[in-house]
Amino acid sequence: MRKIREVLRLHFECDRTHREIAQAIGTSTSTVWQYLHRVKLAGLEWPLPAQLASDDAALEARLYPLPAPRALSRGMPHWPTIHREIGKPGVTLDLLWQEYRAQHPDGYGYSWFCRAYQEWAQRLPVTMRQTHMPGQKLFVDYSGKELGIVNPDTGESREAELFVAALGVSGYTFAELTWTQKLPDWIGSHVRAFAFYNGVVEILVPDNLKSGVLKANFYEPQINDTYQEMARHYSTAIIPARPRKPRDKPEADLSVLLVQRWILARLPNQRFFNLDEANRAVAVLLVDLNNRMRSIIDALPWRRRRSEAMCPRGHLHSDRNDRETGSSKQTGSWPETRRSTRI
Repeated sequence: MRKIREVLRLHFECDRTHREIAQAIGTSTSTVWQYLHRVKLAGLEWPLPAQLASDDAALEARLYPLPAPRALSRGMPHWPTIHREIGKPGVTLDLLWQEYRAQHPDGYGYSWFCRAYQEWAQRLPVTMRQTHMPGQKLFVDYSGKELGIVNPDTGESREAELFVAALGVSGYTFAELTWTQKLPDWIGSHVRAFAFYNGVVEILVPDNLKSGVLKANFYEPQINDTYQEMARHYSTAIIPARPRKPRDKPEADLSVLLVQRWILARLPNQRFFNLDEANRAVAVLLVDLNNRMRSIIDALPWRRRRSEAMCPRGHLHSDRNDRETGSSKQTGSWPETRRSTRI
C-alpha cells in the first residue's frame, strides 16, 4: 500500500508521467497504470480520506474488493452421453438439445449447445474403424511367451517360440511351435499356415520382426528379400503394421492373448521331449480354441442376420449339420481364404 500512496502523490501532487513514476518506485508503467485505474474505479481522490491515509487494510479493501458471488451456473450437458446418443440412427443435435432444455429450462441456447459440443468432440482421440473383407488379411506374430522342451539325453530344457496367425474377419487361428524366430522358421511357419488354411490371403500383416521387416518405417518399410520372394511365390502382398501402432493389428494381439490363455497356459503341466510332440499337443488345443471362437461368433445377432441374408436356407441347414457332426474342425467351415495350387 505504501507504493500505491507514493504513486498517487507523484501523480497528483508532482504531476509526473507514468514512465517517471515507474522509474521512481522501481516498477513497470503497466503497474502504475493499474494502480491509478483501480483508484479511479474505487471513486477515490487525492488526498485520500483520513480513514484510508494510514490504514492499509481499509485501502486494500477499497482497491481490491472481493469478487461478487457468481450466479448459479446453468445445467451443463453431459457430453459423453450426448456423443453416444448422436451416433444412433435418427438422433440429431436439435433433438438432444430439446431433451436437454426439457431437463434444464434455463439452460443454454441451441447455438451454444452445438458449438460447445463441437469443441468437446474435437478433443477426442481420432480413430478409424477398420473393415476387413473375408480372405483379405492374415495377421502374423510371435506370442512372446515360450514353452520349455526337455532334451531326453541331457535333461536340459530348451525354450520354443510360438508362432500365431489369425484371419481378419473370423479370427480363425493357426499356431505352432518353432525353435527360433529366425528367417527359416519364420518362412516355414507361413507355409504351414497356408496349408492349414488350405488357401492364401491377399495381404499378410506382420509385426516389425527383423526376420520379416529389415527396417520399420511409417511409410516405406524395408521387407526382407526372402520374405518378399515367398510373398511373390504365393501371389500375396506384405503390409507390415506401422511401428508403435497396435491398432493396426488388433486381431494378432487378440489371437496371441487367446493362444496364451487357451493353449500355453494348459501345456506347462505336460513334459515334451521333442518339437513334433509339442506341436501335436498344440494342434489338439487349437481345434478346441477355434471351435469355441466359432460358437461365439455364430451366437452374435449380427452374424445370424448376415448369414441368413447372404445364404439360402438349405446352406445354413447344411452348415449347422456339419458343425453338429464335428466337421467344423477342418477349414471347410471357415471359407475365408482363396484357393492356391502352390501350397
